[in-house]
Amino acid sequence: MAEPESKFPKYLEIPRGKRTKLYRFFEILPGALSYGLIIGLFLISWISPTAGAIYLLVIITITLVKAIGVAVRTVQGYNVVKMAEKVDWHKRVEELEDPHTNYERLRGTKEWTATDYAKMEITRQGFSREEFNYYEHIENLREMSVAPENYPEPKKIYNAVLMVAYDEGMETLVPSIEAVLKSTFDSERIIFVFGYEERGGPEMEARAKELEKRYKDKFYKFLAVKHPDNLPGEIKGKGPNATYAGEALLRFVESRHIPIENVIVTTLDSDNQMSPKYLDYLTYEYIVHPERKKMAFQPVALFMNNIWDAAPPMRIIATSNSFFNVINTMRPHMLRNFASHAQPLDALAEMDFWSKRTIVEDGHQYWRSLFYFKGDYEVLSIKVPIYQDAVIDETIWKTLKAQFVQLRRWDYGASDVAYVGDKMMNKKKRRMPFMKLVPKFFRLLDGHVTLAAMSPIVAFGGWVPRLLNSDSRQLLTYNLPQTVSVIQVFASVGLFVTILFSLRMLPPRPKKYKKFKNVFMVLQWILMPVVAILYQSAAAFYSQTRLMTGRYMEKFDVTRKVVK
Repeated sequence: MAEPESKFPKYLEIPRGKRTKLYRFFEILPGALSYGLIIGLFLISWISPTAGAIYLLVIITITLVKAIGVAVRTVQGYNVVKMAEKVDWHKRVEELEDPHTNYERLRGTKEWTATDYAKMEITRQGFSREEFNYYEHIENLREMSVAPENYPEPKKIYNAVLMVAYDEGMETLVPSIEAVLKSTFDSERIIFVFGYEERGGPEMEARAKELEKRYKDKFYKFLAVKHPDNLPGEIKGKGPNATYAGEALLRFVESRHIPIENVIVTTLDSDNQMSPKYLDYLTYEYIVHPERKKMAFQPVALFMNNIWDAAPPMRIIATSNSFFNVINTMRPHMLRNFASHAQPLDALAEMDFWSKRTIVEDGHQYWRSLFYFKGDYEVLSIKVPIYQDAVIDETIWKTLKAQFVQLRRWDYGASDVAYVGDKMMNKKKRRMPFMKLVPKFFRLLDGHVTLAAMSPIVAFGGWVPRLLNSDSRQLLTYNLPQTVSVIQVFASVGLFVTILFSLRMLPPRPKKYKKFKNVFMVLQWILMPVVAILYQSAAAFYSQTRLMTGRYMEKFDVTRKVVK
């Protein structure tokens, strides 16, 4: 069977088969830099212990600065998420239906001043006593009343929730679907698409039919879409499944004569449980942004569903990833499509949905969209959570392995370094200003290199200059381990803040656990250095080494998340 023709430009797609020399250079680059940072420490220390000590101190100091930044952004992000959750987003969407009247009502009789606009900026960042984004909401009403033709009618907006599954059980699937039903958004304008894999077997097909029967009258439409196995041009992964389900959604929307520009698509994994306010918040932001077609909307992924049941190493990783996502709500320049995210159906249809050639289709979707829209693309933070599961398998040993498998799949996002670097060096493929892309490329590269190399360097680097030059009498080299330890104490302020706020973010403790369980939720952080090296750093090195040697990861290893 021939591969179907794609609407997405071939020169913007991930290459198949043999890569060009330039593409291979960028595939090798992340791993070469990661290994190079560690080898460089040994080499420089062997040549000159003083130079090695200075090299290490520069790296440690950069880590300290980042740790302080993490602490600050954690506090800010946590506060913003809490404030956004308090907003009645359903009411705000209703107020968009008559923007002129509601603008006059909320603004009152006075004219807006520079102070009011300053307050609008403050509330946008979530640092005001006013309701989150209160002044910005008033300004949105004003802009809509001036040019209503630029904004769709709220009652004509549909939300499509596209959930993909492989072989998950009903104990995982049902709570995720029920969470959508609990949304404050009108379920009569929710199209639920359940995309499941043929390779999940007859058991998965039976579950799909049961879900369709159970929920067919609960939404505007419940679509169960089976993704056939072994279609040409596809890897075995989430991207092809989501794309196949997206195409079925498009056909259904067109058959009902719903304008596709009035449909917002949110992709969910089978364990994702959205905040009841998510769909209304998403709808609000979609309506008030005239450039909505060139935008993605990113909720805050919190791995907290089953956090009390997870093993300590998995809790550390889940909490760390949750805080990374919270921090990114305060760093718009770092936002990219991740896990659950939303895009307009018209944009997805135009781009041929998601890539069928990568196991990291979510992060890759950011770069794919950026180049397709010639640099005019933005990811907007939706500052309410979508809750996900921490990794739990049937036994502790299976769980430890499954966690590593999940992280190495995520870290294969380093493959986007080559995808972006190749476009950056080719004007035709780039389709956007060079200088606009350069900082994005280096932030991408830095993130993957830092993830791989920093933990082992920080943990053991202080001993390298001293061990390689045991006869050295230089005070700097001799005292380097102690100096590094002192810096690490200051850097631990970030860890302390993480521990404090992780306790505040925990869902209610299940009754089956005693209060003493809270103590373990603190003591677990002793394992942080070990987890950082054996999981986060090792998984990053694994994926980067695969890229360096051309052994591409083209199979999506599904992570088991057993429900206890």
